Amino acid sequence: MKTIEIKGTARTESGKKYAKILRKQGIIPCNIYGEKKDENGLPVATSFSVTADELRKLLYTPHIYTVLLNIDGKECKAVLKEAQFHPVKDNVLHVDFYEITDDKPIVMEVPIKLNGLAAGVRAGGRLSASVRKLKVKAVHTAIPERLDIDVTNLELGKTIKVGELHFEGLELVTSPSVVVCQVQMTRNARSAAAAAEDAEA
Repeated sequence: MKTIEIKGTARTESGKKYAKILRKQGIIPCNIYGEKKDENGLPVATSFSVTADELRKLLYTPHIYTVLLNIDGKECKAVLKEAQFHPVKDNVLHVDFYEITDDKPIVMEVPIKLNGLAAGVRAGGRLSASVRKLKVKAVHTAIPERLDIDVTNLELGKTIKVGELHFEGLELVTSPSVVVCQVQMTRNARSAAAAAEDAEA
């Protein structure tokens, strides 16, 4: 994965009222979760804030990144855990990060890329992706920017499911039964198939 640097400022105040004041100033409240746990075994969040401009380069992109967070001069590596958006205005409300290390596996959603001209497409079908990302588990240094999937041998009416895929050094977390892509019948393909059957008859 590529690395992106984001600078933030530690914050001690919390609550909806304070968060609303920050957002009016173009500043987004954030949390980062790491190894630290409370007495109930739940992750402890460290609160900080980041300007909306700083977050834009991370959120509004199809790519995934390792984030080098600089909070008041203290640096740590993290990945994006979750971003909350306004249901109507679509502006960012809150962002959560997860602190990472070089030796502990993490779960991330990685974009897929379908490569090759499917046999079913050559026969008149249409290739369509059912998902855009797959969840994988690995140390962050082993996670690629995308998952390349060869569809050359995918025939008309057939699918590729998660359970059929394998990527070196990665554990696929998405359910094996999930359909990744398929070649669908089109009107032209049906007509061609019917014509072939008539010719054989």
